[in-house]
Amino acid sequence: MKVLFIGGTGNISSAVSELAIKKGIDLYHLNRGNRPALKGVQSIFADINDKNAVEKAIIGHHWDVVVNWIAFRPEDVVRDLELFEGKTSQYIFISSASAYQKPPKSKIITEETPLENPFWDYSRNKIACEEQLMKFYHVRNFPVTIVRPSHTYNTVIPVPLGAWEEYTLIDRMKKGLPVIIHDNGKSLWTLTHALDFAKGFLGLMNNPMSIGEAFHITSDEVMNWNQIYQEIAVAAGCEGNFVHIPSDFIADFADNNNYESRRGTLLGDKAYDAVFDNGKIKSLLPDFHCSIPFAEGIRKTLEWFEAEPSRMKIKKETNEFLDGVINSFRG
Repeated sequence: MKVLFIGGTGNISSAVSELAIKKGIDLYHLNRGNRPALKGVQSIFADINDKNAVEKAIIGHHWDVVVNWIAFRPEDVVRDLELFEGKTSQYIFISSASAYQKPPKSKIITEETPLENPFWDYSRNKIACEEQLMKFYHVRNFPVTIVRPSHTYNTVIPVPLGAWEEYTLIDRMKKGLPVIIHDNGKSLWTLTHALDFAKGFLGLMNNPMSIGEAFHITSDEVMNWNQIYQEIAVAAGCEGNFVHIPSDFIADFADNNNYESRRGTLLGDKAYDAVFDNGKIKSLLPDFHCSIPFAEGIRKTLEWFEAEPSRMKIKKETNEFLDGVINSFRG
């Protein structure tokens, strides 16, 4: 199987790339070469936003599967149609589970849950991409598969405040500083390790039954946010000093004080229950299951951060923001 990843070196795509190589897939990455190439990957160096450069770089190629990990706007998928129509037997678009209806009318999310998010431009753009691609599928027979990852982690710390690609949250925990949990911490959430996601994703690649369909790929382990933060504290070897603050208060503080907006990631995503029915992908891939519990996965993630000091980024602005929210809330 000959496969092209546009991107391919990110939090999720690196794990999928590594598994693809282990499975003997002939894998290409199209990117600018800003990160070291994975062993076993053939690199094509071009900026996907430079259409002319990409056209030249892919002359003579045909892929069984093309996956775009970094398409965010409708114009991105229109460009991809123009680049890859006739050059691939399957095009996989990476959407987002944040596109599902917010606020949700049902606690259980299926692929038939409406796509609607009035809080987050990122999610609305993903929805618009999906709509455009399904038009291409129906009108031009463009072989589209849509995949909606939920909160998937490996080389990121998966909480909304003080973490992700930085270590600030863990540093605060270890110093006994207060750590914010949004709302009362009791909403249900699903976290999926990228290595588990990769198993399901590879099952969709070059699979004719996945064409014209949308799938989410998530763990079946469900926790509330209090439990998630407690597991992170255990993995960090400390006790958490937690403070609960409403999501809308956090979002308002960020907006009113010129910090990066948190309205989308909280009110457009993590403030609501997210429990996924994985029946659709399991009906197509009966052997698929996620085997890495969060307690194990987050321990491995922290080990990855701490193995290289340069990854343990502690940001002054993040601490200022978190302290500002807490002090303002406490009055």
